[in-house]
Amino acid sequence: MIAALRRSLRCMPLLALAFISGASAEAPGLQIAFLRPAPQLPPAEPVAAPASPAPAVDEPSPARQTLGRDDFYDPTNPDLKYLQRHDEAMVGVPRDANGFPDWMRALKSGAIAPRTGLAPNAGMNVFDLDIVMKNTKEMPWVRFPHSSHTMWLDCSNCHPAPFEPRAGSTPITMAEIFRGKYCGICHDRVAFISFFSCQRCHSQPQTAQAPAKR
Repeated sequence: MIAALRRSLRCMPLLALAFISGASAEAPGLQIAFLRPAPQLPPAEPVAAPASPAPAVDEPSPARQTLGRDDFYDPTNPDLKYLQRHDEAMVGVPRDANGFPDWMRALKSGAIAPRTGLAPNAGMNVFDLDIVMKNTKEMPWVRFPHSSHTMWLDCSNCHPAPFEPRAGSTPITMAEIFRGKYCGICHDRVAFISFFSCQRCHSQPQTAQAPAKR
């Protein structure tokens, strides 16, 4: 019994080979699955490395672009040729971060020396007093330096209009400033443009103490 079983096991590889050969002869397209050759895939195309981003180019700020415009000159004015261009007049005047003339730096450095008045002996009444305005919500508090203003202006230019010389008497808002009222009478018109220079006024960090109402 055991000998017959051993002979059967020795014959099994031969029977399997005969089955495979016969199946291929009757149906040449038929192949046993595990004998099917592996498909040859085309070589993968190399993937190009992502292009490095172009270096950022610093563009002039909107304020500086406005300053660089020259379409505010009237080309029909027959005296246009006699006018000095603003860029020629500002040669040598220091600029702020937005490219506008920094008038205080120009004054303190001696780049400009405006007359104090029509009379030869006229002088300026420089008033050195800082006012801190704390009703600024999340923004840093506003520090208003009297000295920087009284180096140019007499007190009567600002008091009693538009600023009554009494703490909390003038309801200043940024909306009104942008409309050309209060500080906006000069800033955005003559001095630095407040819309692009928030930090020049909002320069006083808030302390842990809650801001007091002005």
